[in-house]
Amino acid sequence: MSLFSVDSGAVAARREQFSRSGFLVLSGLLPTPLRERVMREVDHWVDDGLRARSIAACVGPEPAQAPPVLELELPAHGELLTHQPLLEVVEGLLGAPFVFHHLHSDRHGPGTAGKPWHHDYEPNDSGDRGLHMVHALHYISGLDGTVGNLTLLPGSHHEPRGKSALAHLGTARQPGEIVVDSLPPGSTVLINSALLHARRPVPGTGEPGSARYFVDASYCQTGARWRPVKPYWRHMLARARDLGLGGGRWPELFAERHFTEYARSA
Repeated sequence: MSLFSVDSGAVAARREQFSRSGFLVLSGLLPTPLRERVMREVDHWVDDGLRARSIAACVGPEPAQAPPVLELELPAHGELLTHQPLLEVVEGLLGAPFVFHHLHSDRHGPGTAGKPWHHDYEPNDSGDRGLHMVHALHYISGLDGTVGNLTLLPGSHHEPRGKSALAHLGTARQPGEIVVDSLPPGSTVLINSALLHARRPVPGTGEPGSARYFVDASYCQTGARWRPVKPYWRHMLARARDLGLGGGRWPELFAERHFTEYARSA
Protein backbone atom coordinates (compact mmCIF):
# COMPACT_ATOMS: atom_id res chain seq x y z
CA MET A 1 0.00 0.00 0.00
CA SER A 2 1.26 3.49 -0.81
CA LEU A 3 2.40 5.54 2.15
CA PHE A 4 0.29 8.36 0.74
CA SER A 5 -2.80 6.22 0.11
CA VAL A 6 -4.62 7.93 2.97
CA ASP A 7 -7.24 10.65 3.16
CA SER A 8 -6.30 14.16 2.12
CA GLY A 9 -6.46 15.42 5.72
CA ALA A 10 -3.79 12.97 6.83
CA VAL A 11 -1.58 13.88 3.86
CA ALA A 12 -1.92 17.57 4.69
CA ALA A 13 -1.08 16.89 8.34
CA ARG A 14 2.04 14.95 7.37
CA ARG A 15 3.14 17.73 5.03
CA GLU A 16 2.53 20.36 7.72
CA GLN A 17 4.47 18.34 10.30
CA PHE A 18 7.40 17.96 7.91
CA SER A 19 7.33 21.67 7.08
CA ARG A 20 7.35 22.58 10.78
CA SER A 21 9.89 20.11 12.17
CA GLY A 22 11.97 19.39 9.06
CA PHE A 23 11.92 15.60 9.31
CA LEU A 24 9.73 12.53 8.90
CA VAL A 25 10.47 9.00 10.13
CA LEU A 26 9.40 6.19 7.79
CA SER A 27 9.83 3.13 9.96
CA GLY A 28 10.50 -0.12 8.10
CA LEU A 29 9.99 1.49 4.67
CA LEU A 30 12.22 -0.92 2.76
CA PRO A 31 11.22 -4.55 2.14
CA THR A 32 13.59 -7.23 3.45
CA PRO A 33 14.74 -8.55 0.03
CA LEU A 34 15.73 -5.03 -1.09
CA ARG A 35 17.60 -4.12 2.05
CA GLU A 36 19.50 -7.44 2.06
CA ARG A 37 20.60 -6.83 -1.54
CA VAL A 38 21.62 -3.27 -0.70
CA MET A 39 23.73 -4.50 2.23
CA ARG A 40 25.60 -6.93 -0.01
CA GLU A 41 26.23 -4.12 -2.48
CA VAL A 42 27.48 -1.82 0.28
CA ASP A 43 29.98 -4.51 1.32
CA HIS A 44 31.17 -4.68 -2.29
CA TRP A 45 31.26 -0.88 -2.56
CA VAL A 46 33.40 -0.49 0.57
CA ASP A 47 35.55 -3.64 0.56
CA ASP A 48 36.51 -3.53 -3.12
CA GLY A 49 37.64 0.09 -2.96
CA LEU A 50 34.84 1.50 -5.12
CA ARG A 51 33.82 4.02 -2.46
CA ALA A 52 37.42 5.23 -2.12
CA ARG A 53 37.69 5.69 -5.90
CA SER A 54 34.39 7.58 -5.95
CA ILE A 55 35.69 9.98 -3.29
CA ALA A 56 39.00 10.39 -5.10
CA ALA A 57 37.16 11.52 -8.22
CA CYS A 58 35.73 14.48 -6.25
CA VAL A 59 38.91 15.80 -4.61
CA GLY A 60 42.20 17.27 -5.75
CA PRO A 61 43.06 20.41 -7.69
CA GLU A 62 41.20 19.29 -10.80
CA PRO A 63 38.15 17.02 -11.09
CA ALA A 64 39.09 13.52 -12.13
CA GLN A 65 37.18 11.39 -14.60
CA ALA A 66 34.10 9.62 -13.33
CA PRO A 67 34.90 6.55 -11.22
CA PRO A 68 34.58 3.15 -12.91
CA VAL A 69 31.39 2.34 -11.00
CA LEU A 70 28.68 4.64 -9.64
CA GLU A 71 26.46 3.76 -6.69
CA LEU A 72 23.35 3.95 -8.88
CA GLU A 73 24.85 1.40 -11.29
CA LEU A 74 24.64 -1.19 -8.52
CA PRO A 75 21.21 -2.75 -9.17
CA ALA A 76 19.80 -2.62 -5.65
CA HIS A 77 21.09 0.94 -5.14
CA GLY A 78 19.37 2.03 -8.35
CA GLU A 79 16.19 0.37 -7.14
CA LEU A 80 16.52 2.06 -3.75
CA LEU A 81 16.87 5.61 -5.09
CA THR A 82 13.73 5.13 -7.22
CA HIS A 83 11.81 3.00 -4.68
CA GLN A 84 8.21 3.86 -5.49
CA PRO A 85 6.90 4.20 -1.90
CA LEU A 86 9.79 6.56 -1.13
CA LEU A 87 9.24 8.73 -4.20
CA GLU A 88 5.51 8.86 -3.49
CA VAL A 89 6.32 10.35 -0.09
CA VAL A 90 8.78 12.80 -1.65
CA GLU A 91 6.16 13.77 -4.21
CA GLY A 92 3.59 14.23 -1.45
CA LEU A 93 5.91 16.60 0.40
CA LEU A 94 7.55 18.50 -2.46
CA GLY A 95 4.97 18.17 -5.17
CA ALA A 96 5.97 17.21 -8.69
CA PRO A 97 8.19 17.41 -10.57
CA PHE A 98 11.41 16.94 -8.62
CA VAL A 99 14.95 15.96 -9.57
CA PHE A 100 17.51 13.51 -8.17
CA HIS A 101 20.63 15.22 -6.79
CA HIS A 102 23.09 12.59 -5.52
CA LEU A 103 23.56 9.26 -3.74
CA HIS A 104 26.06 8.20 -1.07
CA SER A 105 26.65 4.78 0.46
CA ASP A 106 28.78 3.66 3.41
CA ARG A 107 29.21 1.16 6.23
CA HIS A 108 29.94 2.34 9.78
CA GLY A 109 31.43 0.09 12.44
CA PRO A 110 31.66 0.37 16.25
CA GLY A 111 33.84 3.32 17.19
CA THR A 112 33.12 5.22 13.95
CA ALA A 113 33.85 8.91 14.46
CA GLY A 114 30.99 11.32 14.80
CA LYS A 115 30.04 13.99 12.28
CA PRO A 116 29.63 17.54 13.64
CA TRP A 117 26.49 19.60 13.40
CA HIS A 118 25.85 20.57 9.79
CA HIS A 119 23.24 20.75 7.07
CA ASP A 120 23.38 19.58 3.45
CA TYR A 121 21.34 22.17 1.58
CA GLU A 122 22.85 23.27 -1.73
CA PRO A 123 22.15 26.69 -3.26
CA ASN A 124 20.18 27.22 -6.45
CA ASP A 125 20.85 29.88 -9.05
CA SER A 126 17.79 31.95 -8.15
CA GLY A 127 18.69 32.07 -4.45
CA ASP A 128 15.17 30.84 -3.72
CA ARG A 129 15.17 29.09 -0.34
CA GLY A 130 11.47 28.48 -0.84
CA LEU A 131 12.54 25.68 -3.18
CA HIS A 132 13.25 22.65 -1.05
CA MET A 133 15.86 19.92 -1.13
CA VAL A 134 15.35 16.74 0.89
CA HIS A 135 17.63 13.93 1.98
CA ALA A 136 16.42 10.37 2.47
CA LEU A 137 18.64 8.84 5.16
CA HIS A 138 18.28 5.08 4.76
CA TYR A 139 19.31 3.02 7.79
CA ILE A 140 19.48 -0.29 5.99
CA SER A 141 20.36 -2.31 9.09
CA GLY A 142 18.41 -0.04 11.42
CA LEU A 143 19.62 1.89 14.48
CA ASP A 144 20.14 0.38 17.92
CA GLY A 145 22.16 3.01 19.77
CA THR A 146 25.50 1.26 19.37
CA VAL A 147 27.08 2.68 16.18
CA GLY A 148 26.45 6.41 16.30
CA ASN A 149 23.07 8.12 16.70
CA LEU A 150 21.27 10.45 14.34
CA THR A 151 20.72 13.73 16.17
CA LEU A 152 18.37 16.37 14.78
CA LEU A 153 17.56 19.98 15.65
CA PRO A 154 13.86 20.32 14.73
CA GLY A 155 12.89 23.57 13.06
CA SER A 156 16.48 24.64 12.39
CA HIS A 157 15.85 24.58 8.63
CA HIS A 158 13.82 27.78 8.98
CA GLU A 159 16.93 29.86 9.81
CA PRO A 160 19.35 30.37 6.89
CA ARG A 161 22.97 29.65 7.81
CA GLY A 162 26.12 28.14 6.36
CA LYS A 163 26.48 24.38 6.20
CA SER A 164 29.17 24.32 8.89
CA ALA A 165 27.97 27.26 10.99
CA LEU A 166 27.75 25.05 14.11
CA ALA A 167 30.59 22.67 13.24
CA HIS A 168 32.73 24.24 15.96
CA LEU A 169 30.33 22.67 18.48
CA GLY A 170 31.21 19.18 17.32
CA THR A 171 28.37 16.85 18.28
CA ALA A 172 27.66 18.56 21.61
CA ARG A 173 24.10 18.43 22.89
CA GLN A 174 21.87 21.33 21.86
CA PRO A 175 18.63 22.62 23.39
CA GLY A 176 15.61 21.09 21.68
CA GLU A 177 17.52 18.33 19.90
CA ILE A 178 16.02 14.93 19.15
CA VAL A 179 18.12 11.76 19.19
CA VAL A 180 17.09 8.92 16.88
CA ASP A 181 18.76 5.77 18.24
CA SER A 182 16.19 3.03 17.71
CA LEU A 183 14.86 2.11 14.28
CA PRO A 184 14.03 -1.28 12.77
CA PRO A 185 16.02 -2.44 9.72
CA GLY A 186 15.02 -0.80 6.46
CA SER A 187 13.90 2.47 8.03
CA THR A 188 14.28 5.88 6.44
CA VAL A 189 14.45 9.34 7.98
CA LEU A 190 13.44 11.97 5.45
CA ILE A 191 14.83 15.41 6.31
CA ASN A 192 14.71 18.87 4.85
CA SER A 193 18.31 19.23 3.66
CA ALA A 194 18.64 22.57 5.49
CA LEU A 195 17.91 20.87 8.84
CA LEU A 196 20.86 20.80 11.24
CA HIS A 197 21.85 17.27 12.16
CA ALA A 198 24.84 15.31 13.44
CA ARG A 199 26.08 11.76 13.89
CA ARG A 200 26.88 11.46 17.58
CA PRO A 201 29.38 8.69 18.34
CA VAL A 202 28.64 6.06 20.96
CA PRO A 203 32.07 5.05 22.27
CA GLY A 204 32.68 1.67 23.82
CA THR A 205 29.58 -0.02 22.43
CA GLY A 206 28.75 -2.38 19.61
CA GLU A 207 29.61 -6.00 19.16
CA PRO A 208 32.85 -6.80 17.32
CA GLY A 209 32.06 -7.09 13.63
CA SER A 210 28.73 -5.30 13.88
CA ALA A 211 28.07 -2.55 11.37
CA ARG A 212 25.56 0.09 10.38
CA TYR A 213 24.70 0.10 6.69
CA PHE A 214 23.80 3.58 5.54
CA VAL A 215 22.70 5.09 2.22
CA ASP A 216 21.49 8.63 1.62
CA ALA A 217 19.82 9.98 -1.48
CA SER A 218 18.72 13.56 -2.12
CA TYR A 219 16.04 15.15 -4.28
CA CYS A 220 15.20 18.77 -5.17
CA GLN A 221 12.14 20.70 -6.20
CA THR A 222 12.36 22.01 -9.73
CA GLY A 223 11.99 25.71 -10.54
CA ALA A 224 15.64 26.78 -10.43
CA ARG A 225 19.01 25.23 -11.22
CA TRP A 226 20.77 23.50 -8.33
CA ARG A 227 24.50 23.28 -7.68
CA PRO A 228 25.77 19.70 -8.17
CA VAL A 229 28.18 18.19 -5.64
CA LYS A 230 29.91 15.69 -7.93
CA PRO A 231 32.06 16.82 -10.87
CA TYR A 232 30.82 13.91 -12.96
CA TRP A 233 27.14 14.75 -12.37
CA ARG A 234 26.25 14.72 -16.07
CA HIS A 235 27.63 11.20 -16.42
CA MET A 236 25.70 10.15 -13.32
CA LEU A 237 22.38 11.45 -14.66
CA ALA A 238 23.05 9.98 -18.11
CA ARG A 239 23.73 6.55 -16.63
CA ALA A 240 20.49 6.73 -14.65
CA ARG A 241 18.60 7.50 -17.85
CA ASP A 242 20.44 4.74 -19.74
CA LEU A 243 19.45 2.25 -17.04
CA GLY A 244 15.82 3.34 -17.16
CA LEU A 245 15.70 4.07 -13.45
CA GLY A 246 12.33 5.30 -12.29
CA GLY A 247 10.46 3.60 -15.10
CA GLY A 248 9.39 6.90 -16.65
CA ARG A 249 6.92 7.79 -13.90
CA TRP A 250 8.98 10.83 -12.82
CA PRO A 251 10.21 12.25 -16.16
CA GLU A 252 12.26 15.09 -14.63
CA LEU A 253 14.08 12.88 -12.13
CA PHE A 254 17.35 12.71 -14.09
CA ALA A 255 17.09 15.83 -16.30
CA GLU A 256 20.31 17.86 -16.65
CA ARG A 257 18.56 21.20 -17.14
CA HIS A 258 17.89 21.52 -13.41
CA PHE A 259 21.60 22.00 -12.53
CA THR A 260 24.27 24.66 -12.81
CA GLU A 261 27.85 23.90 -13.77
CA TYR A 262 29.95 22.15 -11.14
CA ALA A 263 32.06 24.36 -8.88
CA ARG A 264 34.13 23.30 -5.88
CA SER A 265 32.88 24.61 -2.55
CA ALA A 266 34.98 27.36 -1.04
